[in-house]
Amino acid sequence: MNEFSLKYGCNPNQKPARIFMADGSDLPVEILNGRPGYINFLDAFNSWQLVKEIKQSTGEAAATSFKHVSPTSAAIGKPLTDELKKACFVDDIDGLDDSPMAMAYARARGTDRMSSFGDWIALSDECDECTARIIAREVSDGIIAPSYSKEALEILRQKRKGGYNIVKIDPSYVPEETERKQVFGITFEQGRNNFKIDRPLLDNIVTANKILPDDKAVDLIIALITLKYTQSNSVCFATDGQAIGVGAGQQSRIHYTRLAAQKADLWHLRQHEKVLSLQFAENVGRPEKNNIIDLYLSDNPEEVIGEDRWRANFAVRPEPFTAEEKAAYLKTIRGVSLGSDAFFPFADNIERAAQSGVSYVAEPGGSLRDDLVIEAADRYNMTMCFTGMRLFHH
Repeated sequence: MNEFSLKYGCNPNQKPARIFMADGSDLPVEILNGRPGYINFLDAFNSWQLVKEIKQSTGEAAATSFKHVSPTSAAIGKPLTDELKKACFVDDIDGLDDSPMAMAYARARGTDRMSSFGDWIALSDECDECTARIIAREVSDGIIAPSYSKEALEILRQKRKGGYNIVKIDPSYVPEETERKQVFGITFEQGRNNFKIDRPLLDNIVTANKILPDDKAVDLIIALITLKYTQSNSVCFATDGQAIGVGAGQQSRIHYTRLAAQKADLWHLRQHEKVLSLQFAENVGRPEKNNIIDLYLSDNPEEVIGEDRWRANFAVRPEPFTAEEKAAYLKTIRGVSLGSDAFFPFADNIERAAQSGVSYVAEPGGSLRDDLVIEAADRYNMTMCFTGMRLFHH
C-alpha cells in the first residue's frame, strides 16, 4: 500500500488529506483496525520513534502516551509498587508483574491521567494480552506497535464499538536521511534528527557533585528522548524509569519548568496515603475519579469535598489535604531527574526544580549565564551534565 486516504487533515475543512510515500514505495504500516486520522498518524509516527529509541538506549520495553503530537509520559517496564499500582488504577490487573510491556504502559498512562484522556499509544514491543486489558478500559484513540498477540488483537478490536485504531509498524523501517514539509506553500528541508542519546552523552558533568548512578542516568536518558519528540520549548522530569512531568510548547523556559514541576508534584501527591485512601461513591467512573483527585489536590478542594458537594463524589467525606501537608510531603522527595531541550538561560529554572526534588540535571549548556546555573545546581548539591546538543522539535 503506497498511500492511505484520510477523512480530513488537522481540521474538517482541510480536504483532501492522505499519507503516502513520495518515492512510490509501500507504507511501513498496516492498519489492522479502524481508520486513523491525520493527527492520529502524526502522534503514531512521533510516538513510535520515541519508544523505539528508548528501547535501543536502555534495552527495556518502553511505552508512551501521546496527545496532540507531544508525550504526556514515557516509561520502561519496571515493576510498580503497590502504592503506584493503585495510583495508576491498575492494582486489579492480573499478570501485570509478569509483563514488562504492560508495566511500561501502566506507568505511562498513569503519570498524567488528565492529559492522557483520549491518548495515542506506542509500544516498543509486541502488545500482549495484559497490556491490551489495561488499554481496553481506558479512553484512547489508537495504538501503534510492531506486533500484537492474537488475544490482544481480539480485545482491542472490541474497543469503540469495533472502530478502535490499531496500527502495525515494520520495526525495520528506516526513513530517508532528508525530511521535508510544506508551510504556506513553501517547502522546508532538513536532515533528520538522528542524534543518539545514551550514557556517554552524560559524561560531561559540570557540577562539583560528579555522582551519577546508573538508574539515574537511565532516567535522564528517558527524559531527553522524551524531549526529542516533544513540542518545544520543553522540559521533562523523570524518576524510577518514567517521565513524571512534561512541560511542552511554552515560549518561556521558566513557564515550562513550572508546568512540568507542577505535574511531577501531582504525580507524587497522588501516591500519598490521603489520596490512595479516598472512598469514592459507587456511581463515580474512572475518568471522573481523575477529575475529582485533581480538584482534591488543587487550591480549591471545596469544589469536591465541600458540604454541598462531597456526597456526589465520595462514600465518606475526605479530610482536607492542606497546603502545609502537601508542602511537607513534597519536601521529602529527592532523586528526581530533569532534562531540558535547550540551555537554561537563568538559574530560576534550577531553583524551581529543586523545590520538586530534582537531584540530577541534563541540559545542553551554552548560555551566557552557565556559571550562574552551575552555581545554583551546586547550591543544591545537584549533579548536572552538559550534553552540548539542543533537542528542538517542531
